[in-house]
Amino acid sequence: MASITASYPWTTAPLIAGAPMRLISGPSLVHAISAAGGIGFLAAGTDVSTLSENLSAFKSLLSTSPIPGAPSDVLPIGVGFILWGADLKLAVKALSELPEPPAAVWLFAPSSSEELGSWANGIRSATKNKSKIWVQASCVADAIEAIKVANPDVFVIQGADAGGHGRYASAGLISLVPELIDAVREYYGNLNGGGDTSSFPSPPKFVAAGGIADERGVNAILALGADGAALGTRFLAAEEAVIRKGYQDAVLKAEDGGNNTIRTDVYDKLRGTIGWPEGYGGRGVINLSYVDAIKGVSFEENEKLYKVAEGAGDKGWEEGNARMTTYAGTAVGLVKKVAKAGDIVRELRGQRI
Repeated sequence: MASITASYPWTTAPLIAGAPMRLISGPSLVHAISAAGGIGFLAAGTDVSTLSENLSAFKSLLSTSPIPGAPSDVLPIGVGFILWGADLKLAVKALSELPEPPAAVWLFAPSSSEELGSWANGIRSATKNKSKIWVQASCVADAIEAIKVANPDVFVIQGADAGGHGRYASAGLISLVPELIDAVREYYGNLNGGGDTSSFPSPPKFVAAGGIADERGVNAILALGADGAALGTRFLAAEEAVIRKGYQDAVLKAEDGGNNTIRTDVYDKLRGTIGWPEGYGGRGVINLSYVDAIKGVSFEENEKLYKVAEGAGDKGWEEGNARMTTYAGTAVGLVKKVAKAGDIVRELRGQRI
């Protein structure tokens, strides 16, 4: 069976993917990740209106700094969509107008399995099957349902430790990765007449995400059976990330992520980013906004204080008075320095910088 890097010929094993962090994963970050032999995912998120502009910016970077090994028929990056809030028609239009579509499209948080199927079919049609479909799943049931409606090329197995948005009900990667892989392979084997999946036309690959921040984490998920790793929190401290200094500094200062981060809807409500499907919440660093909500401070008062912090710029993340949202995973305590994204990718692969 071909390795996952065979589908992305500019990449180096083990595959390192930069997660499509909304508003943060822009053209410079994804170019740097892919140029280092990983695959960077541009964040379309829920707002598809800026996708064409960001893809054009990436192509400009690519023209001045080509990526060795990149194929001529696809762009050597991916694009990530948050399905419940994104416009499929706009996405299809933007992708169908590209001579070279992205090599991969990451689909996340559909409001229904039917919506996931519509997106997978729409993307494949718009890109003439050139873009591989990555589907994020946090449990076995989601994965099996995704096979039925979307037949993913890659599963992104998101564990409970992941930062940003994910399912409240999920396991850590140490149990989730092998169980989900076994279940998917068994399902494909049954489709193939009960045999193994080696002769099945499109067996999926598996990329793990959630709580990975260094080479040790990458090696662990490879030992569990994954084909590669996807990271978000580590790339918050990349020089190329589109991130406020206060946010980045808060990430660098955070420690003991299992104790000092929480998955909640408090930050979504305060920021006005509501509409997530039932069962989803955002993991972020615990601060005064969350503490006050738990204490019983009224939403109106908490929102007023949040807006004051928002207006204070980077000071809204200052230690002792922090209220601004700092989405990050439980591995945040392992993130100690700002570095170039390419160096981060190489360090994750075990190369000494």
